[in-house]
Amino acid sequence: MKSIASEMAGILLDLKVAVGDQVQAGQEVAVIESMKMHIPLNSPEGGVVRAIHAQPGQFVNAGDLIVELE
Repeated sequence: MKSIASEMAGILLDLKVAVGDQVQAGQEVAVIESMKMHIPLNSPEGGVVRAIHAQPGQFVNAGDLIVELE
């Protein structure tokens, strides 16, 4: 399983993908707000979005799974 996790604690501001979407390596998939900064989360590799584990507005901790790829 390939996964994309939050790099730091903060609020998930935006999801840029949905289940079933094809993503490329380096593509921005989500944005976290932490300490009034917007931090993009990029996919480390290509794949298809299998599941989304957090929703916009939700608080996430560092290491929390955000998107799962196949």
